[in-house]
Amino acid sequence: MPSRDPRYDILFEPMKIGPKTAKNRFYQVPHCNGGGYRDPSAVAEMRRTKAEGGWGVIFTEQTEIHQSSEITPFIEQHLWDDRDIPALARMAEAMKSHGALAGIQLAYSGINGPNLYSREVPLAVTGGPILTFTSDPVQARTIDRQDIRDIRRWFRNAARRSQAAGFDLMCLYGAHGFGIFQHFLSRATNQRTDEYGGSLENRGRFVREVVEELREETKGEMAITLRLSLHEAGALGFSNAEVRDFIQMHGDLPDLWDLAQGTWEACSGTSRFTPEGAQEDLVRGIKALTSRPVVGVGRFTSADAMVRQIRSGILDFIGAARPSIADPFLPKKIEEGRFDDIRECIGCNICVSGDMTGAISRCTQNTAFMEEWRKGWHPERPRPKGASDRVLVVGAGPAGLEAAMQLGRRGYSVTLAEASTVLGGRVARERALPGLSAWGRVADYRMGQIAPMPNLDVYLDSRLMAEDILTMDMQHVAIATGAHWRRDAVARLHLAPIPTDAAMPVFCPDDVMAGQGPTGGRVVVYDDDHFYMGSVMAEVLVARGCSVDFVTPAPVVAEWAKNTLEQGAIQRRLIELGVRLHVSKAPEAIGPDGVSLGCLWTGHSSTLAAEAVVMVTSRIPQDGLYQAVMAADWQGAGIASVKLIGDAAAPGPIAWATYAGRRYAEEVDAPERGDALPFRREIAELLPYAPLTP
Repeated sequence: MPSRDPRYDILFEPMKIGPKTAKNRFYQVPHCNGGGYRDPSAVAEMRRTKAEGGWGVIFTEQTEIHQSSEITPFIEQHLWDDRDIPALARMAEAMKSHGALAGIQLAYSGINGPNLYSREVPLAVTGGPILTFTSDPVQARTIDRQDIRDIRRWFRNAARRSQAAGFDLMCLYGAHGFGIFQHFLSRATNQRTDEYGGSLENRGRFVREVVEELREETKGEMAITLRLSLHEAGALGFSNAEVRDFIQMHGDLPDLWDLAQGTWEACSGTSRFTPEGAQEDLVRGIKALTSRPVVGVGRFTSADAMVRQIRSGILDFIGAARPSIADPFLPKKIEEGRFDDIRECIGCNICVSGDMTGAISRCTQNTAFMEEWRKGWHPERPRPKGASDRVLVVGAGPAGLEAAMQLGRRGYSVTLAEASTVLGGRVARERALPGLSAWGRVADYRMGQIAPMPNLDVYLDSRLMAEDILTMDMQHVAIATGAHWRRDAVARLHLAPIPTDAAMPVFCPDDVMAGQGPTGGRVVVYDDDHFYMGSVMAEVLVARGCSVDFVTPAPVVAEWAKNTLEQGAIQRRLIELGVRLHVSKAPEAIGPDGVSLGCLWTGHSSTLAAEAVVMVTSRIPQDGLYQAVMAADWQGAGIASVKLIGDAAAPGPIAWATYAGRRYAEEVDAPERGDALPFRREIAELLPYAPLTP
């Protein structure tokens, strides 16, 4: 094992956090995962892999402390009563299994909690409409002094339960516009006229009371951290200047200051809009205001950038959520000098989409994320090879690369055949688009892992036919030949092509990425895909000198990108570029010199002049090779299985493709499951029926 480069020794220094000592400066900040109270064992095992990977501090996600403040439909942790302790105790044990400190984030959502499940009346520092992603038609009432005493007691109960579960640290959540601590501190959400409102001293009263009472409740044995937004926009927001004033006034209040950018969208911006370390200016200088350690985030993946944050006095701990998801073994790999083995976060935020959609989270880079318990996948340790020896993978896009890499790790003799002259498939093309260069890490990491494998042969410029495959003496064949974009309107709204005049040039994203398509003039981009591609096409066309009209049947641009926290940034970018937006509209026909649009709500028709149209609609699986092999006598050729995977089976985001590659590699030589579930799940406990008394 390589020895650690002394340049990085500072990252592995033990650090005090109140009564506890972290073994190093790697600090996994709280992050959602889509599991929460529904999938406790899956969440616990996910955290265990981070402990194994060398993190010094590991936190849960948001943990709701009381039923009067919950954020359904989002699935987070619960700590409502003592029956929640066992699940959280399992998590704390997993976190501490390799010497990390176990932290729990305690949250009372206040004006962010619609209580759609508990049906309790929401309580807020200052009453008003619930502030959520989903614009729930619910309002909260203003808390009175008795409510404040109750909420303080609920925090004490949560602290007692956290300690009983075995946690070392508590994080009081007051960042991203969420959490009652920020609501008290911000004039935007605190318009009280009593001793809890007005001056910053008064607005900080609740925070001081809770911290002091939690120290007493836990006898000073647990560390207390306070997570605050670095900057809340708006005239009444808890600005960066006020954050600094508050920390200067209360420098020694918590055992650690956990600082993050204002909104969740700003804090966890995608790599398309937010570079690594983007929060540095907001956090610089705060360490000088307190004797307590400071942790901050910035999608750090570079060890040199981490060291600079420490040596320049900006941070004491390197906070990470998404990088810890992409590579749970990031600290260990830095310590062992295995930099080429690091799976760098690409900043796509597909992990966030799991929480936003109420699904289990996934990661484009780390295909084992949230499958550690459900399927027994591990981010580093491969499953032993089965009885077979030889596997052919056709297509070296994200699915094919992942499948080949994982098969090679398992010990199979793998042949990877790629029809083009480059590896990466769609990633090789999309990484050249504006803002998406970090996505190239999907291909780069897998190419780097494959290159030294003696049991894996790569053949470029090798377009195979069915007869070629039948003569290659392979036992298993995976066909990952990808998909191509349609050049018509068929997608979600139009299920059949619309009338199109042949005189109008019509293109698709594949054409534009190949350097073809319009280079000037007025162009209509029609987006019925609703993720990133339509807006990126508009950016490319503007850069080429085109005048762009963006048409979408959705009420906003890139509607699904709300789930990756970038919809607002995308729409703002297009407006700033001068792109004309036509929402809730769709083409009804394409003529020789324009597009006929229909309003989805009124049916009113209008015409857009255009010299070209770019359709961003849906993709067609390229499954011709698979169909040809299946039509041949593949079993007679000694092939045990032929499988269609990735976009060639069902086009989706890149994370779906890498997952498909991993699943294929894991299931080679696996026994037939029949109708059994391919993953484990936990089912709610059934309690004996008994009427509840009022």
